[in-house]
Amino acid sequence: MARGEAMRQRMSGWADKRMVAALTVLLSAHPLVRLSAQSDTAEARRVFLGNIDAIHKRDRARYLSYYLDSPNFTRNGPAGMQLGFAPFAAVRDTTWPDSLMASDIRLVQLQPGLVYGSYRYRVTQRGVTSFGTSERVFVRTPAGMKIAVSTAFPAPPGTPPPPLVLLGATLIDGRGGTPIADAVVVTANGRIACAGPRGSCAGGDAPRDTMLLAGSWIIPGLIDAHVHFSQTGWVDGRPDALDRRADHPYERVQAELETRPERLLRAYVCSGVTAVFDVGGFPWTWALRRRAESDLEAPHVSAAGPLLSTVDRPILGLPDSRQILHVPDDTAAVSAVRSHVARGSDAIKIWYIAGRNADTAALSRRVRLIGAEARRLGARLIVHATGLRQATEAVEAGANLLVHGVGDQPVDENFLRLARDRGVIYTPTLTVTDGYRQVRERRFEPHYPLDCVDPVTLEKARATDTIPGGASQPAPGTPAERARLSMANLLAVHRAGITVAMGTDAGNPLTLHGPSVYWEMEMMQEAGMTPAEVLVAATRNGARAMGRESELGTIEAGRAADLVVLRSDPLADIRNVRNVTFVMRGGSMTTPVLLSPLGR
Repeated sequence: MARGEAMRQRMSGWADKRMVAALTVLLSAHPLVRLSAQSDTAEARRVFLGNIDAIHKRDRARYLSYYLDSPNFTRNGPAGMQLGFAPFAAVRDTTWPDSLMASDIRLVQLQPGLVYGSYRYRVTQRGVTSFGTSERVFVRTPAGMKIAVSTAFPAPPGTPPPPLVLLGATLIDGRGGTPIADAVVVTANGRIACAGPRGSCAGGDAPRDTMLLAGSWIIPGLIDAHVHFSQTGWVDGRPDALDRRADHPYERVQAELETRPERLLRAYVCSGVTAVFDVGGFPWTWALRRRAESDLEAPHVSAAGPLLSTVDRPILGLPDSRQILHVPDDTAAVSAVRSHVARGSDAIKIWYIAGRNADTAALSRRVRLIGAEARRLGARLIVHATGLRQATEAVEAGANLLVHGVGDQPVDENFLRLARDRGVIYTPTLTVTDGYRQVRERRFEPHYPLDCVDPVTLEKARATDTIPGGASQPAPGTPAERARLSMANLLAVHRAGITVAMGTDAGNPLTLHGPSVYWEMEMMQEAGMTPAEVLVAATRNGARAMGRESELGTIEAGRAADLVVLRSDPLADIRNVRNVTFVMRGGSMTTPVLLSPLGR
C-alpha cells in the first residue's frame, strides 16, 4: 500500500476523530484576535482552519477553493517567489504531506478586507520531518475571504516550540502524590512553565494556544533506564546469542546502527518514551547524545560507552572498535575508567561476569578498584550483577545503579540494608530473558503493539520463526523459576525502600526498542507494585538513574516539557499506558500516528 493511502486510512480512524479534533482546539481562539470586533479576522480564521483541515482530509477541491484564483496569487519559500494560481492548482495529489500539525495561529487585520496570519507547522513528507513558520495574507473578494499570499520557511535549529496550555486532564506529575483532576499544564521555551489545578497558573503576557483535554490523563514522558543502541533488538546485534554473521555481517549491522539511529529513536518517542539511558555500547553512542538532544522526535539520551568487562567477548567487537572492553588486570581497569571520564561518559559500566574457573577474589578486588577510581573522578558507577554475591559486592564497591536485578537466590537482609543505606537504584529488567527464550524456541511472541517498530527490525523479528534449529524447551523449569524469583526480589527490594527504576535492556534479541517498556511495566505491576509506584519507577526514578532528576522525570515548573497524554487511567491498570493520544518532547506535541513507520 502506498504511504499516502496508508496514512489516509489511519487518519480516517481514531486519528481523524481525535487528532484532528484536538488540532482544531489547538487552533482555537487566540488572545491577539478580537472576533467580535473584526469580522474580517473571524472569516480569515475560518479559511485558515478549513485550509488545514482539507490537507488532513486530502480534499484537493476544497483545499484549492480557499486560494485566490489569480495570476497574482503568490507563494514564497526557500526556493524563492512563485506566481500564479494555475501552476499551483496543476500540481497533483502526490504532493500531500504524510502528516501535518499546525499550532500558534496568529491573525491581525491590516486594514478592512486585508488580514495577515501565520502559524507554526510540523510536517512530514516522504519520511522527512521539518518544522517552521507558514504565513498567509487574506483578501476579501466577492466570493469571500481568499488566501492571496502563502509562504513556508523552515525554522532555524534551536527554535523553541510555541507556548501551549493543556487544560482539563487529570495530571499525574510523577512524584507519587495525589493526581490532580481538571489540571492545567503550561509550557514555554521547551520547559514546563506551570502545572497544577485549573486556575493556578497565571496566563502571563505571552499568547498561548490551548488544548482542551477533559477525559484524558497526563503523565511525564516515560524513561527507559536500560537500553543498548549498539544492539538491534534481534540476534544480528548479539551474535554471541545466535550467530547469524554469515547473512548479517556484524560490521554492516553496526554501521547501520551508527548511521541510522533515527529509526530506533523514533520508536521510543512514538511509544511515549522521552528519555533513555544507554548503559553500554560502542564509542559512537557518546556522540548520539548531542544528536538526539536537538531532535524533538528523539528521546534525551545518556550514554555510558563501552562496558568494562571481567570476561572477554571478542565476538561483540570490531577490528577498530569495541563495545565491551576486557579489563584483565588492575592497570587496564584504572586506565579504562580514566579514559571514559575524559570522554565525558555519563557513567562507568561494569559487566561483572564470573566464568566457571574464574578467580572470584581477584574479580571482586578489580570491581572495587574500578569503583574507587570512578568515585575519585566523580563518575557514576553501574554494575551488571545478576547474582546475589556479585550484587552485594557491587554495592560495597560503590555502585549507584544495579542492572538486571538478582535472579539466582532470594535477596537477604544484608543486601537490602546495604542497598537502602547507600542509595542504590535497582533496575530489574524482568522481561529481557523471555526474548532469549523466544530465540531458543524460534518463535516470535510479541507482548506489546508493534506500530512504533521500524519495518527493518520488525521484518527481522518475524524471521525468527524461520531460523533452522532451536529447542522446544530449555532446561526444565529453570527460566520460569528464575523469572518468579526475580519478580519476588523486585518486590522485596521495593518494600525495603530501595529506589526502583524501570528499564528493559532493549536491543537484546526480541526486546524491541520502544514499545518493550509496556510489557516491562506490566510485569512490575504483576510482581506486586501498584500502578502509581510503577509510574514513578518509569519517570522520576528513571531520571534519577540517569543522574538527571533536576531536569527530567516529573511535570513541574522548570523541568523539560516532556509528557504523554493518555486516553485511559494508568492508575487503574498500568496497561493503560499503551493508550497514547499525544506525546510532547521538549514542548513539541506529536502523536504516535505521526511517528509510526506506517504513517511516514
